[in-house]
Amino acid sequence: LIKDTTFEERSQIVKECLGADIDCEGIDLADMYDDYVYGLRELADINREFSEQHAGEVLAGELAKNRSCRM
Repeated sequence: LIKDTTFEERSQIVKECLGADIDCEGIDLADMYDDYVYGLRELADINREFSEQHAGEVLAGELAKNRSCRM
């Protein structure tokens, strides 16, 4: 939770979770989590909103065949 972490800790959490710079279909995932790093929104809220906005865009069987996300 934001209240239990510092800016530096949240920044490190995002870096570790993303690994290398990741670009997925034109979405800069590092930028996507800026609100969390700056203490504005929780990770769960950001992930939920992303899922709602992109629901149905990727079919499970197609993900393995056509990897559009690269690390």
